[in-house]
Amino acid sequence: MGLMPVPQQPALELASSQATLIYNPAAGYWDWGAVIGRVARFWGDRGWDLHVESTDHVGHATELARAAARTGHGLVLAAGGDGTLNEVANGLVHTATVLAPLPVGTANSLAREFGLARPNPLHADFLLEVSQALTRGRVQAMDVGRCADGRYWLLWASAGVDGFMVRQIEPRPLWFKRLGAAAYAAKALFVLPQFHGVQATVSVDGETVEGEFVLLNVSNCRMFAGGELLLNREAVLDDGCFEVWLFQGRDWPQVVSYVLDIRNANHRDHPQVKSLRGQRIQIHTTPPIDYHLDGEPGGVTDLITVLEPQALRILVPDSAPPDLFRQPGFALPS
Repeated sequence: MGLMPVPQQPALELASSQATLIYNPAAGYWDWGAVIGRVARFWGDRGWDLHVESTDHVGHATELARAAARTGHGLVLAAGGDGTLNEVANGLVHTATVLAPLPVGTANSLAREFGLARPNPLHADFLLEVSQALTRGRVQAMDVGRCADGRYWLLWASAGVDGFMVRQIEPRPLWFKRLGAAAYAAKALFVLPQFHGVQATVSVDGETVEGEFVLLNVSNCRMFAGGELLLNREAVLDDGCFEVWLFQGRDWPQVVSYVLDIRNANHRDHPQVKSLRGQRIQIHTTPPIDYHLDGEPGGVTDLITVLEPQALRILVPDSAPPDLFRQPGFALPS
């Protein structure tokens, strides 16, 4: 089965100068509420008619983003972690409204992908630096994944050890989030010995692979594990293709070994690691296991996902690698 052609972008322009800033006050290890007002003024000073909205329940960011797109807003800024970005993207896919990331979560993997500043309570105005980098950037149309239940994802759809850990750790209470990434890592190491590999059949555009695996990862980006690992060194966000990584194994020490291999860029040539590219992926496991989408619980296998080419408009800062996209973008109006 051949790959579907990547569509050429139509002429790109902003829907309007109306904008919404969606803030998740439960994201990350700090209360950034006081900074959000300064960020809103920054964008207002640059001609945006900005409305600030806070989320208060799961799925609320999707509702707010969908409402912004429906009323013709040109931009939605998402202040949260990768889970918040996922929710906002689910409200903006296949619309003209542009998503802009403001990283205040625990991991912020997409922000790392873009080279953005990380949250820093000792330098609360880091979000103004992020905003400046975004205004100097460009609007691009990126690929997204769509699951059988209609839910979209930006970064990964993944089963195995990471799906197991996400299920054990998420949803985290607010007090746990306030402890930061170190607490997440400590809890992950605590539950890791309970994990065992799983028998799986994986279909990538009709090509089938079977075996026992500790990780079955469908990736749409370069980073992995909250941005800690560089899994797909040359991945492109608008090339119309997923990278699929299958790590064979049975027990948790192999997971640790694979992490070291990825850190040392040795995983591509590992005899027990298989890498495929495709647009339609189905993962069947025995027994069913948990999978995650962008670090949030997604369900249990079977996992079926397809690529939606260039379905989301996203504001990419000037700090991002220049080869992260192939298609030309366009700048925000000054």
